[in-house]
Amino acid sequence: MSGNVTDHDRTHRLSATGWPERIGHFEILGLLGRGGMGVVYRARDTRLGREVALKVIAEDLAGTPLQRQRFEQEARAISALNHPHVMALYDVGSHEGQPYLVCELLRGQPLKERLDRGPLPPVQAVRIAAEMARGLAAAMPWGSSIAT
Repeated sequence: MSGNVTDHDRTHRLSATGWPERIGHFEILGLLGRGGMGVVYRARDTRLGREVALKVIAEDLAGTPLQRQRFEQEARAISALNHPHVMALYDVGSHEGQPYLVCELLRGQPLKERLDRGPLPPVQAVRIAAEMARGLAAAMPWGSSIAT
């Protein structure tokens, strides 16, 4: 047996932090969050050389037809949106039977972290609320399909 490490090995080998080193052609750089549908990683697209948000459906849900349908519905809903206050969907795919979404990586501090430090100045709070409302209004026709 040779000492060469294959992409398959990198996909299944967990880093010291507990997430895979690679998923397909995406190098996993960090964990952004976990939700009801899956895990979101900060990743680098090795083909295009850009950082992205990679949302992978949870392994325990990957085999469930209903969850796969919800995941595909989410992908269609996000791809139909084109709004400055809604993240862009770049691609969808599957690696070794596990579906994923490739989305724009949003930069900046999460609003919750900022609010944990205290209230926002009124002008800034109104600006942020207006931006959020415009993004939600753009997503409203899609209902709950993009809420995860």
